[in-house]
Formats: sequence, C-alpha cells, structure tokens
Amino acid sequence: MSEATVDASVDSSRRTWLITSCAMGGVGAAAVAVPFVSSFQPSERAKAAGAAVEVDVSTLAPGEKRVVEWRGKPVWIMRRTPEQLAGLEKQEDQLADPNSERKAFPTPEYAQNRHRSIKPEVFVAVGICTHLGCSPSDKLSPGPQPSLPDDWQGGFLCACHGSTFDVAGRVFKNKPAPDNLEVPPHHYLSDTTLLVGEEKKA
Repeated sequence: MSEATVDASVDSSRRTWLITSCAMGGVGAAAVAVPFVSSFQPSERAKAAGAAVEVDVSTLAPGEKRVVEWRGKPVWIMRRTPEQLAGLEKQEDQLADPNSERKAFPTPEYAQNRHRSIKPEVFVAVGICTHLGCSPSDKLSPGPQPSLPDDWQGGFLCACHGSTFDVAGRVFKNKPAPDNLEVPPHHYLSDTTLLVGEEKKA
C-alpha cells in the first residue's frame, strides 16, 4: 500500500470521527438546551398558584375576544369596537352597579370608569358569572334576541339563570348575579403586551 493511500485512509478516518463527534455534541447540547429553555415558561404548578400571564394584544382584531387561563379561571381579553364603546352609556340606567362601587369583587382603581379598563378599547375580565360561577356566552350583536331586551346594545348572557352583562361586564338590574364581572389585576408591559395577574409596580 502506498504512502499516499495510507494518508488518505487516515484523513478519511479523522473526518468520520470529527463528524460523528460534532453530531453527538449537537445532540447533547440540544438535550441540555430544551429543559433549560422550557424553564423560562411558568410551570403548571406556578400557573395554578397564580403566575402572571403575558398576552400579545397586537393581533386582537376589533370585536375579537381571546381567553387565557389565570389561577384556573378563564380571563377574557376583548378589543371593543368604537360602536361597542359608544353603546356603554346608552343603558346605564338599567345597570345594577354602573360605577362599579360594590365591594364583593373590588374593581381596581385603574378600571373604575365607564369602560372598566386601562385602555378604553381593551377589556379584561374574569369570564365567570358572579351568581353561581357559570361562564356567560357572547351576545355581542345589538338588537332584539331571545332572552334579551329589544334595546340590547351587545354584551354577555349567562344562560344558566339569565343574568346579563354589558360589554364592560356590568350586570343589569333585577338579575340573579349580584355583582359586575371581576376585573383581575393587570397592566401593560408595552403598548402591545398585557400582563394579567399583577398590578403595575410603583
């Protein structure tokens, strides 16, 4: 066997060894990286204990509602249309607590306004009826509908016992639900990122 053939055989063996070593190293690095990266996400236990939830609201279209889970509860995040915001004052004389003054579910100071939110268009509320814990359904189209008044401006209906709420989660008078929908602690990390579950630090 010539010297050139021996050198070529040695180079081929080294190349194979290097490729195999690099491949195995890459697999090992990935195996270590996956649990490391996933450690940045809240665990299921942390979520259940009330870990805050980040939500990107930039993709939320007008009239669209998204649901996230916080402390085992469904939290609604809805971008209201200008028409829905304009309708908030039209039925205030029919609401049980239009100014959110009742204290069973205290409304955060930053949501003690007609639209019950930090930004008028973005509504954040726990989607659980304050009567017996059912989840109200969307009845966002205005106008007469079954189980709703003829001058309905849009909102939510708890079909279990007939409680109705406007698009700010305010309950109507003479309904089983004793209070408005709960507004959870929340604040904006940026113009497009909402953090549900924590008040803004001073």
